[in-house]
Formats: sequence, C-alpha cells, structure tokens
Amino acid sequence: MHFALTHEQNMLVDTVRAFVENELYPHEDAVDRLDEISPELAREIQAKALEIGLYAANMPEALGGGGLDNFGVTLMERELGRASYGLQMLVARPSNILRACTGSQVEEYLLPTIRGERHDCLAMTEPNAGSDVRGMQTRAVRDGGDYVINGSKHFISHADVADYVVLFAATDVEQTKAGPKKKITGFLVDMDQPGVTRRRGPSCVSHRGYHQCELFFDNCRVPVAHRLGEEGQGFDLMGEWLGATRLTVAATSVGRGRRVLEMAAQWAATRQQFGQAIGRFQGTGFKLADMATELEAAELLTLQAAWKCDQKRMTDSDAAMAKLFATEALGRITDQALQIFGGMGLMSSLPIERFWRDARVERIWDGTSEIQRHIISRAMLRELGA
Repeated sequence: MHFALTHEQNMLVDTVRAFVENELYPHEDAVDRLDEISPELAREIQAKALEIGLYAANMPEALGGGGLDNFGVTLMERELGRASYGLQMLVARPSNILRACTGSQVEEYLLPTIRGERHDCLAMTEPNAGSDVRGMQTRAVRDGGDYVINGSKHFISHADVADYVVLFAATDVEQTKAGPKKKITGFLVDMDQPGVTRRRGPSCVSHRGYHQCELFFDNCRVPVAHRLGEEGQGFDLMGEWLGATRLTVAATSVGRGRRVLEMAAQWAATRQQFGQAIGRFQGTGFKLADMATELEAAELLTLQAAWKCDQKRMTDSDAAMAKLFATEALGRITDQALQIFGGMGLMSSLPIERFWRDARVERIWDGTSEIQRHIISRAMLRELGA
C-alpha cells in the first residue's frame, strides 16, 4: 500500500484545486456575510462543474457520472473541502444510496440527479432520535399500493434546495435478543408531494449558506414503486451510505485543515514582533509543528480508509477512525491558527474566525465523535468476545 499519486490522480487534484480557487473562493465572504447563495450563482457554479466533468464524479461512468473510485473521490473531496461548504456542495456528489434505485426510479431520480436536473437530500435525524436511528418515530404504514407516512425530521442539510428527499421511516418492529427493534425502510419522496411541509431550521454558526431544514409528513402517500430497496432493509442501506459520508467529512476536514495551516504558517513567517517573525518563537513554532503533524496523520488515516474501500476491505472502524481523528484534528488546528493570528484571528476581515466556527460541526454531524469512539471500541471488544 502506497499513496504516490498517478498522473491522472495528480491531474484530478490540480483541476479541482484550480476550480476551488477560481470559482469558489471569490464568493466565500459574501456567502458567509449573507448566509445565502443566490440561485443564479448556484446555477453558474453547477454549470461550470458539469462542463469540466466534476459534477457527480462519484457516480458510475456508465450512468453519466465521473466514474471515480473511492480513492479518487476522496482526493476530490479533500480539495473541495478547502472551500466554503455551501459553495463546494454545489459541485454535487449525489448520495451513494441512490445506487439502490431500480426500475422506474433510475429514470425518475437517479439519472436526472447525475445530470444536475434534480437535487436530493437525505432525512434520518429526528428531534428525539439523532444518533439513535432505531429510535425514529416517523412511521410508514402500507395501505394498498401506497405507504402513508407521518412524522417529522430535522437537521436535514440543503433540503431547502432539494427536489426530493431520501427518507427513512419505521415500517415494522422485530423481536431480537436485545429486545424489540424498529425495522427501517427507505423511500424517495418528492418535495411537492401532498402532505410534505418543508421549513428552514434555526440559523447555524457553522457553514453559513449551507442550510438545514425541518420536514413534516402528514398522511403523505408515497407509491410502493418509490420505496428504496426492500421493506425493512433501510438500516442496511444507511450503513452503506454512512461509511462513504464519514470519509467525505474526514477528507473535507483534511482539505480545510491544509488551507488553515498554510495561512497560519504564512502569518507566522511575516508577522513581526520583538524584531523577528513570530514563527521564530518556540511558542508559535511548536504550534505549527503540532498542526502539521496532526494534519499528516489525519490525511494518512483518510487515504488509507479510501484505499481499503476500493479493496473491499474498509471496516466501520476504518471510516470511524478517519472521521474521528480528522475532525478533531481540524478543531485543534483551527483553534491554534486563531491563537497564532491573535486578536486579528477573531476579526471578520480575515477568514480564520469562519474556519474556527465551521470546524465545530464536523465533530457532530454524520455521527458524533462519541459515536465514532463507540464504533471503534465495540469492534475491538467484539473480537475478544465481549
């Protein structure tokens, strides 16, 4: 196993880096200030991403996607992660869970999403069921050729711009040795379906311009043909998806950490105090050393997990370790960078305070740090029979 990039992979990195710097960076300050991305700008960025082949790069080439393997997608995510989240998510990587589409779902949902004609979001989290997915209260009851769905979801990212939602709801209860557990099923639900209400959620300190929403389902009828996968198999579908999203969060955290470190090192090399660059003082220099070391470790963990994924060897622990370490390293890196910048780091005239704010959510969404530690330790103990 080695991570020396091929010529094609280096070209991918250079292409994405140039796109991020030329097409996304110029809009970051305005997006953070306004907490909005205009539809016109969104369409412009999407069109440019489609033109150079970056859109839906994680989807199979046979379906019109970019056909990148997991390692290539991770490299791309790393570079996109350098930019504001709301902007970089316009270079859409549709949820891998859509590969479960069959029959008419392919033409109605999957292919239009790959072409940029439709946009998806994913709804699992509920007010009383965050990390406890089995505790979700949204119900889908079979009624002839439909399912009738009632319940609510919250913290649903970019649902305000989505045309449809990949929704998970409880459809049954099974008895297990550990007690009753809800059986979960996935559905494809159009936002304009009767019985669906969408509402912007509270403003968030992290990732302005990338909004989270609340969704409400009131006797919403969804055809059986829009069920994603088999009834009761939604938990398995979610498991497949979560590994990919945890790698995404790890990779984008590494990319953002790299940008922050570069800015901190430049500041430390040019900011003069007591007749010399502040980076020459041990208190600052050692911070840079720790930041660089943590970033290298986070990147290696993330690339290793991506490589294992392509070899069909990635475990839940591999993805959890990458997400856990990369997000917590990003938190420490942004905090140390702010300390190096001093009072200026807290001023909105520089992006450091934005990086600091944005870093906080990474340890929460797509599985908290505590959940990642639980996954890792549980796997270790299971091998020992505990």
